[in-house]
Amino acid sequence: MTARTPHQPAALTRRAALTGLAAGAGALAVGGGARTAAAAPRPSAKAVGPTPGAMQLFADPGFDFAGLLALGAAGMRASEVGEVLTAVNAINAAGLSEQTFSDTFRAWGDRLAAPPAAGRHGHGAPSQTRRFRSLRAAQYYAQALFYVLGTDHPGDEESLYLAGRGAWDTFAALCSPAAVRAQVPYGRTRLPVWFFRPDGPAEPRPTVILTNGSDGQNLDMWTYGVAAALGRGWNALVYDGPGQGQLLFVEEIPFTTRWEKVVGPLVDWLERREDVDGGRIALTGLSMGGNLVARAAAFEHRLAAVACQPGCVSPWLGFDAELRAVVTPDKEETNRVWNEEVVPELTPELAFTVRKRFEIFDRQALRQARQGVVPTDIWTPAQVAMGLDVTKVVGRIKAPTLVLDYDFELFYPGQPQQMYDLLRTRREYVKMTEATGAQLHCSPMAPQQHCDVVFDWLADVLQRQRNFRKTS
Repeated sequence: MTARTPHQPAALTRRAALTGLAAGAGALAVGGGARTAAAAPRPSAKAVGPTPGAMQLFADPGFDFAGLLALGAAGMRASEVGEVLTAVNAINAAGLSEQTFSDTFRAWGDRLAAPPAAGRHGHGAPSQTRRFRSLRAAQYYAQALFYVLGTDHPGDEESLYLAGRGAWDTFAALCSPAAVRAQVPYGRTRLPVWFFRPDGPAEPRPTVILTNGSDGQNLDMWTYGVAAALGRGWNALVYDGPGQGQLLFVEEIPFTTRWEKVVGPLVDWLERREDVDGGRIALTGLSMGGNLVARAAAFEHRLAAVACQPGCVSPWLGFDAELRAVVTPDKEETNRVWNEEVVPELTPELAFTVRKRFEIFDRQALRQARQGVVPTDIWTPAQVAMGLDVTKVVGRIKAPTLVLDYDFELFYPGQPQQMYDLLRTRREYVKMTEATGAQLHCSPMAPQQHCDVVFDWLADVLQRQRNFRKTS
C-alpha cells in the first residue's frame, strides 16, 4: 500500500516535518504498555492537563504516562506503589532522561527477579512471594525496555526483553494452576502462548484471547485481562504475535497487516481443548491491539465477542500530517528527503522516537535502532503502518463489538467514534472519563475500572450466546 498524500516539497519544511515527528511518531507509542514519546510537547506550568496535581509523576507527559501505567498496575499486583514512587523519586533526582528512567527500572527488575530472601537461605521461599515478585520484576523490566533505545546501550534491547520474559515465565509457572505453555504454528514460526485457567474442574469455560498493542508486554495482559477473566471463572490466552514480544525482539519479525492469520490458529488451538467452550471465545485488543482485533474479527467469524480498547481504524493517522506528507508513492524520493532534509535536524530525543516507533514495522529499522542509528529507509515501515488501516473492513465484523474511548485520548482522537459508526453488528460505545480517574489512553490509572467495563460487557454478551444456544 502506498501513501495517498501527494508530495508537495514546497509546503514541507524541515521544521514542519520535525514538528510532525514530535507529535505524530510519539503518538504511535500505542502498545498495551503505551507511552508517548520523550519529546512530546511539555505543558505550561499554568495549564490544567489530563494529569493534574498528584497524578503528575514527571514533568514530561511521555515519561509521566509510563510512570502512571506502572503505578496503576499495583491494583492487579503487577507493581508496588512504594517501589514505583521510589523509582520516580530517584529518576527525578538524577535528572529525567531515557538513560535514568531505563537504568532505574532495570535495577528494580534485577532486584525483584532475584530469589526472595528465604530462598537464598535455603529454607524454600513461599511460591506466592516469588510469583508476585516475578510479576513486578516483569513490569519494571518492561518500563526499562521501552526507553532502552534512547540510552547509551541500545544493543541491550534483546537481553532486556529476555530478562522480562524470564520473570513473566516464572510468574506464569507459579500460578495455580500453572499456565499452560504452548507454541502455535504461524507461517514459518510459532506463536508463544500462555493459557491461564481458573482453579477447579476442567469443564468447558468461556475464554478470552488477549491481544497486546505495539509496545506492550505480557504482564500488561495480566493487568488488563487475565486477572479479571480468572476472577470470573473464565480462561484467558496471552500470546506474542508478529511485531510483539519474542517474535519482534528475538526473531525480528515485524507487524503484519493480516491479523486474522494470527488469530485463526489461536482459535483452532483453543477449539481442540476440552476446557474451552468453543461457542464462547472472545477477543480483546488493547491500544493498537484495538486495530489488530478489528481486522481479525472482520475475517475470523468464530468469535463470540470483540472488544477494541480503544477503537482504532488507522494507526498511521496517529502520525502528524506533516510527517505523513514526507512519505510518498516514490520510495527513492521519500528516503532522499528523509535522510537529507529531516534526519540531520533530529534532536537526540526525536531520534529515539523514530527508532522506537519504526523498529516494530521493519527488520532493517529494528537492527539499525539497536545500533543507535535512525532508520535510513522510512518508506518501507511506513507501508506497513498504512496497511493497518481497517476502514474498509470494519463493516464485515459479525461478532458483537465493544468500542472504548477515553477522555484525553491523544493517540487516536476521534477514531473510536469512527469505528463505532462503521460497525454493522451489535455494538456499544463506552467512554472512560476523567471524572472517575480513568482518563488517558487505556486508562493507565484505572485498570480495575477498565476491566470492570470490558468484562461486564463480555459477560452479558457471552451469557446471551449461551442462552441462545440452549433455546435454538
